[in-house]
Amino acid sequence: MATTTEPITLPQLSTEEMARYSRHLILPEVGMEGQQKLKAAKVLCIGTGGLGSPLAFYLAAAGIGTLGLVDFDVVDSSNLQRQIIHSTKDVGRSKIVSATEKLTALNPFLNVVQHETMLTSQNAIEIISQYDIVADGTDNFPTRYLVNDACVLTGKPNAYGSIFRFEGQASVFATEHGPCYRCLYPEPPPPGLVPSCAEGGVLGILPGLVGVIQATEVIKLILGKGEPLIGRLLLVNSLDMKFRELKLRKNPECPVCGKNPTVTKLIDYQQFCGIIPEAKVAAEKNGIPQMSVTELKQKLDAGEDVFILDVREPYEYQIAQIGGHLIPLGELPNRLGELDTAKNIVVQCKSGGRSQRAAEFLAQNGFSKLHNLAGGILAWSNEIDPDVPRY
Repeated sequence: MATTTEPITLPQLSTEEMARYSRHLILPEVGMEGQQKLKAAKVLCIGTGGLGSPLAFYLAAAGIGTLGLVDFDVVDSSNLQRQIIHSTKDVGRSKIVSATEKLTALNPFLNVVQHETMLTSQNAIEIISQYDIVADGTDNFPTRYLVNDACVLTGKPNAYGSIFRFEGQASVFATEHGPCYRCLYPEPPPPGLVPSCAEGGVLGILPGLVGVIQATEVIKLILGKGEPLIGRLLLVNSLDMKFRELKLRKNPECPVCGKNPTVTKLIDYQQFCGIIPEAKVAAEKNGIPQMSVTELKQKLDAGEDVFILDVREPYEYQIAQIGGHLIPLGELPNRLGELDTAKNIVVQCKSGGRSQRAAEFLAQNGFSKLHNLAGGILAWSNEIDPDVPRY
């Protein structure tokens, strides 16, 4: 659908552009006018990672005139398994700079606008207001709710996608008559309940599949052709290569897009999702003392009797480990007999989330000498021993 009802003067295509987009021009559904609409369009891609890579690549190739990029991260070697817009030589560089180089090399007619910043409640409205359509390639719940609410408040369609392990989702939210993200998910899950891709993994090809679906939806919205994923949630299972569709309805009681909205300005989305900023993390979390990797190293070097409990999966233990007794989190209730309540137990996982939940479970079952290893094995690799692989 067109994002504005006001008549606009479409930009002309140069001879070079007509040659470049010739396969579009001979499609009746696109044609000269459709290609001019693509050139006139302004699309904001939030994130230049797994989803943002194929999304931005194909929008650039299709002839989108202005492509805004929002990202503040740098390229890490672990990104390269799926974030195809970056390459080995880009490791350590700004993602947004790396992405801009690839996009403009692909299409020199593209105007890239860089927003090298974290999207926040303070800047989201200002940034999103500059564009016609938003494509959300983020990987965390606070930013998804932020993008959704900002899109509703500014009247910008949101081509949404998300991925985890072998499964993905795609839809178009925040249109005038369709549902928004909050209609589907009124409340975020409790912190730590849904593992991130860094914890649970993701098939490298999957974001390519979902990101291309997002790009397709963006182009359909610009052209006003086809049937967009408005009111539909497309579910992708790449392991079985099956697609399912769920019908979505606009919730009249939705606090953002409903008849009587209560969210009329952007809020604190970290707080909304129950996430405590790192700077405010206390020595204890939910009654569980937190131990830094430096403290653990000192205790081990001093020969103190510390029992390290690793609650990751066996395949993770094979990748990297710092010793300790392996009991995966899901097996812990049935293997409590392997643990001694008299021991000083430090619970450890990849980044500290699963180990926190394990420590809380142990505390409920009579264990009192407990610590959660803050930051997990990633912190150990960063701060203690860089030879321990990051994954």
